[in-house]
Amino acid sequence: MTLKIKYNMIRQVTYILLLIVLPLLAFSNDGATALFKKGNAQYAKAQYKEAITSYQKLVDEGYQSVAVYYNLGNAYYKTNDMSSALLYYEKAHKLSPGDEDIRVNIQLANSKITDKMDEPQEFFITRWWYSFILGLSLNTLAVLSVLLILAGFFVFILYRFTGSVSVKKASFYTAILLLFFGLVTIFIAGRQASYFEAHQQAIVFSGSVTTKSEPGKGKDLFVLHDGTKVEILEHNSNWVKIRLPNGSEGWINANDVKEI
Repeated sequence: MTLKIKYNMIRQVTYILLLIVLPLLAFSNDGATALFKKGNAQYAKAQYKEAITSYQKLVDEGYQSVAVYYNLGNAYYKTNDMSSALLYYEKAHKLSPGDEDIRVNIQLANSKITDKMDEPQEFFITRWWYSFILGLSLNTLAVLSVLLILAGFFVFILYRFTGSVSVKKASFYTAILLLFFGLVTIFIAGRQASYFEAHQQAIVFSGSVTTKSEPGKGKDLFVLHDGTKVEILEHNSNWVKIRLPNGSEGWINANDVKEI
């Protein structure tokens, strides 16, 4: 095993362990919890702008939570700010890609923007693979992997110290299976993290923006409107190269988009 492979494995395991701890700390102080409840109460009273202010404070303070992103997206949706709604729906989707409510709300918000982009049809194996690795959130996968591995070690200890032959045999195979599934969940979590690292996306936050053939003074290619999701391919000073689902590529000013 090369040093690079070892480093990547250590990095992925460390990343997964951090994913377990961070959500537990997300609302660890009373102020954040109170602010989240305040936003929920304001939303329930149809005070959507006030709810946005409350949720946005949590985001600005560095809290990353599916609930905060999702609720903030809903509040922006109610104020007809589809760009911001899509930004936070997509952030929630990134943390919980298997959530059906988030997916439906993304579709609803997309139906209200100017640019209608059809996702390309993927080969069925590719579609199955993505649904497999994105079925559970990274937090869930992280917790599952730790629980399975701990259970595997516990059963292995039972195997080591039991005097019964039948229990010894059963505990050995059970421990192997638990450890195997624990490693599988770590692998899936690593693939999911790699997927989102490889798909850097953003939402257009400009009424209309003309893409260029090159940064700065390139020729005009096509026009995009606010709310359109693009994939970021490259950064060049204050410009980003983007690609649309239909394969069209061009350069736009980095200030015209917000990364998911």
